[in-house]
Amino acid sequence: MNIPYEKKVSLEEFFKIREENDALLEYVDGYILMSPSPSTGHQRVSGDLLVELTLYFDSKECEVFPAPFDVELYREGIEGTPIVIPDILIICDKSGLDEKRYRGVPSLIIEILSPSNQAHDLITKMNLYSKYGVKEYWVVNPVLKSIQIYTLNNEGSYVQTDVLKDTGTIKSVIFDGLNIDMQKVFKNII
Repeated sequence: MNIPYEKKVSLEEFFKIREENDALLEYVDGYILMSPSPSTGHQRVSGDLLVELTLYFDSKECEVFPAPFDVELYREGIEGTPIVIPDILIICDKSGLDEKRYRGVPSLIIEILSPSNQAHDLITKMNLYSKYGVKEYWVVNPVLKSIQIYTLNNEGSYVQTDVLKDTGTIKSVIFDGLNIDMQKVFKNII
């Protein structure tokens, strides 16, 4: 994760910089972070997951959004306005959707690790997502062909509910019947 602006900026300054820039920029704790371009493996896994999720959520209330799509994490009583770009997210409460972004808390977020941003996804984003109340968080590692599933407990912390490597079935805790064969997710990874 690259920090293109090493000084803190206001949210208004961030939005102005975003309008003048085509880079994938996130905003956390007043700092602007630039996401690296995704690898071929990342994109293959993302596409395969997106197909499976789209099939599952077809004709359901919740909606699937792939990156790049801005999420302004917002929850009553929590200060700060982080803007993140998850690889895939599921939105069930659509009241926060507008033409530019989603303001609120997605039900499920999936991040696909890249070698250059693992700490950002495994520490910074995981802490943000639990703080704001994202119910389920999947961390996908194309290199290891693994998926870690985290679910919020009653104290608002993530508990790892499953770890899958190479084979098996991904089973969502919050979406009944959302089961994805790992081989479908990693079929295009060499």
